[in-house]
Amino acid sequence: MPITRLTNEQSKLQGEQEQIQSIQSSLQQLSFAADEFILPSLYESSQGVTSSEPTRVSATSSSGAAIGGHEVEVKQLANSAQRSFTFTSPTAADTLTIDGREYSVKAGETAKELAASINSDGKGTVYAAVLESGTMVLSDRATGNNGAEFIKVSDPGGVLAEQAGSAKEGKNAEFTVDGVAETASSNTVTSAIAGVTLSLNGLTPTGPVTIDVQPPGLSTSAIESQVQSFVKAYNSTIEAIQKQISTKPVAKPSSASEYGTGALYGDGELSSLLGRMREVMYEPISGLESSMSSLSNIGVSTGAATGGVSSQSSIEGHLTLNAATLAEAVKSNPSGVEQLLQSWSSSLQSVLNPVAEPGGTLEARSQGDSSQIRELTTQITTMNELLAVREKALQATYAQLESVISQNSSQSTWLTSETAKITANSI
Repeated sequence: MPITRLTNEQSKLQGEQEQIQSIQSSLQQLSFAADEFILPSLYESSQGVTSSEPTRVSATSSSGAAIGGHEVEVKQLANSAQRSFTFTSPTAADTLTIDGREYSVKAGETAKELAASINSDGKGTVYAAVLESGTMVLSDRATGNNGAEFIKVSDPGGVLAEQAGSAKEGKNAEFTVDGVAETASSNTVTSAIAGVTLSLNGLTPTGPVTIDVQPPGLSTSAIESQVQSFVKAYNSTIEAIQKQISTKPVAKPSSASEYGTGALYGDGELSSLLGRMREVMYEPISGLESSMSSLSNIGVSTGAATGGVSSQSSIEGHLTLNAATLAEAVKSNPSGVEQLLQSWSSSLQSVLNPVAEPGGTLEARSQGDSSQIRELTTQITTMNELLAVREKALQATYAQLESVISQNSSQSTWLTSETAKITANSI
């Protein structure tokens, strides 16, 4: 029973340690997410560009792109030239030439083996594909119209015999930008709109696609993505903490996991930490303009009440992001958004790091649990050794008792026999 009590206490400490380590890991990840708001790269100026039909024409911009809207109409996509050949496996080694590049063909080589040799040539000018019929199709590695002279094949051994009428010249992309006709050898066009790369993905039979190039500024999408990532980490962290401090111990535990359940119920340090985290999320930051001093100014809050009643997630302090409010703040006051996020990030980390970082209070508690667990292990080991010694002593004692009982039994039997003899003689 004493060993059982010590083992149960050990299970409780192990449960507490596991829960503390899990919370510490969550807090560290949250601190890392907050640290992203301090990085200058998040606030680098960039130009946004959008397409009304990105599946047909998509666009990306670099610095210095010409702002405004542009209409792009695609009439023809660029493709590569190609020729088709009938393949005959050679009976003897052969050498063929494609655009001046020589390829050795061994006796009995298959079409797929030759195609693999051509495709693996880093300096080759064509790709090779083998159809189910055995036909080998050679196509230029670059798109665009190269004229009538393309894919020159010399093969005296007759491994490749061109199929008549199968040659196809490459085509240039044909498109218009703001009504001006243009052509390009590739479907990736960098010269049509200054500072913008167009990707022509399909024809535009229903009319031109609108490309809108915005003025340089903070990337709303990058900031929104980072805020969303933080909100997700924050909510999962407070859920983890709230779960542990609100889970009561099992009334009559019967297993190791049950003894570990509720080890952090009502934990004062973690409850205090939750309170400080909420304060940092809502308190205005001193030194900043009043209109941009709180996360609520950029759309981060616990959400609006519905029908005058707060949601359960709002009561628990879960955050939500109003993307429209954030976008408007970035657009109207980009420097204010940058200062707010950086100052707030520093404030939150000053709360999290003393608790969560290596050497912090949670790690100290975890190490304290480890020390107690080791001490209990030593006590259990010592007690088991003492019990083993006591067991041997008892076994020796009982062995002696059994020997004495056996002797007494023998004497009793002898006395009974002698008594019977005496009784018989006296009669």
